Amino acid sequence: MPEQPTELSKLATIATDLELSAEMRIKAIELLGRIGTREALLALLELVANEELVAEERDLALRQAREIIKSGHR
Repeated sequence: MPEQPTELSKLATIATDLELSAEMRIKAIELLGRIGTREALLALLELVANEELVAEERDLALRQAREIIKSGHR
C-alpha cells in the first residue's frame, strides 16, 4: 500500500496548517484516527506534541490516538 504514507503525510499537513479552517483540520485528524495504522498513530502523536496547534485539536488527536491503541493498531 504505497499510497498510505503519502495520504498520512497530506492529512498531517492539513491538520497542522493553521491557515485552514478549524473544520478542515479537525476532519484531517478524524481521518487519521480512522486509518488506524501504526503510522497514523505516530502522526497523531506528533500532532499531540505540536504546541502550536489549538488545544482542542491536540486533545482530539490524543483521543484518536487512544482509540487506535485500544483497538490494537494494525
